[in-house]
Amino acid sequence: MSEKQRCKWAESDPLLREYHDKEWGRPLRDGRAMWEMLMLEGFQAGLSWLTILRKREAFRKAFRDFDPEKVAGFKEKDIERLLKDEGIIRSRAKIEATIAGARIFLAMEKDGEGLAKTMWAHVGGKPVVSTTGHVLAKTPLSETISADLKKRGFKFVGPVIVYAWMQAVGMVDDHALNCFRRNSPSRR
Repeated sequence: MSEKQRCKWAESDPLLREYHDKEWGRPLRDGRAMWEMLMLEGFQAGLSWLTILRKREAFRKAFRDFDPEKVAGFKEKDIERLLKDEGIIRSRAKIEATIAGARIFLAMEKDGEGLAKTMWAHVGGKPVVSTTGHVLAKTPLSETISADLKKRGFKFVGPVIVYAWMQAVGMVDDHALNCFRRNSPSRR
């Protein structure tokens, strides 16, 4: 039996393979889960995604399972606690951006917009399927979504981070042309 063909970026580590095979690129429509991924992508800025995956459970513990209600209530003492937490990326700017992001997420929900509904509207509710098999760093669409998120007050949401997030949550299908996950039924 031959080994599954998968995207090259996922071949170097078992954790990356598991993430690729079970999560990356599956359309995610739960707003809270999409917000968690957006915050983790922000923490990834300047680092490898593998670093974030290795720390993901510590992030979940530190940020109360990314419960926006809880995170929105974090105060300076919580920031100080997080800055001492060796299990996560200890960047004050990224921690403060996550707390602010929780407040923005809740405001969107209260206004009836919802993160998932608003972001999926940018792609007409369906994943954009790459026809080239080349993974890009950013696209005009990620620039538009980045501008939308920045206008709402989100931080660490430049077009490159946003494109990586769009791939992660399945708004974009960038699986390699020979990848077993490309165009799988769970992708639609």
